[in-house]
Amino acid sequence: MGIFSRKSDTDTATATVPAQVDPALAALTGEYTIDPAHSSIGFTVRHAMVTNVRGTFGSHEGALKLDGSQPANSSATIDVDIASVDTGIADRDGHLRSGDFFDAEKFPKMTFRSTRVEQLGGEAYRVTGDLTIKDVTRPLAIDLEFQGSATDVYGNERVGFEGGTEILRSEWGLTWNAALEAGGVMVSDKVRLTFDISAIKAAA
Repeated sequence: MGIFSRKSDTDTATATVPAQVDPALAALTGEYTIDPAHSSIGFTVRHAMVTNVRGTFGSHEGALKLDGSQPANSSATIDVDIASVDTGIADRDGHLRSGDFFDAEKFPKMTFRSTRVEQLGGEAYRVTGDLTIKDVTRPLAIDLEFQGSATDVYGNERVGFEGGTEILRSEWGLTWNAALEAGGVMVSDKVRLTFDISAIKAAA
């Protein structure tokens, strides 16, 4: 059984017996801060029709609110510093920060604000919310898998989630491209976003 569990229609209709809450889930209920030193937000995009370019955003922050008893109360927020984009090639990173792509000077943040959490089965979940890039806000669903919880050597209570989603970058105003002589384009419109999140529970 995972962190989030949905009430069935029958539970909602009868509501005569209080729902039994797994104590392990109830113990995870609380406010969490994403640990940027042990989390990764990245992307993969097809380049020149033949290979993939991978990158990360090195600077980000966020918070999770987990409620094991009332999953509908759970939420997530993430703020990413666009200027921290890193693909391992300085010239390419500079191009991504420029007006051709993110225009980091004018639009320094990429943000996500959840609006819904649902269980897909087992430890798999879907977090739906609003993704904002370059002042364009569109709905986005992110599929995540709960990786477990643990107390680290410093006494911090941690939870982990891993997963991702795909977007069409053009829908957020990232439209720069160049045609290839043999056909096709330099940069694919489809981008895979990945999330590997470790979050620390706030002290009671």
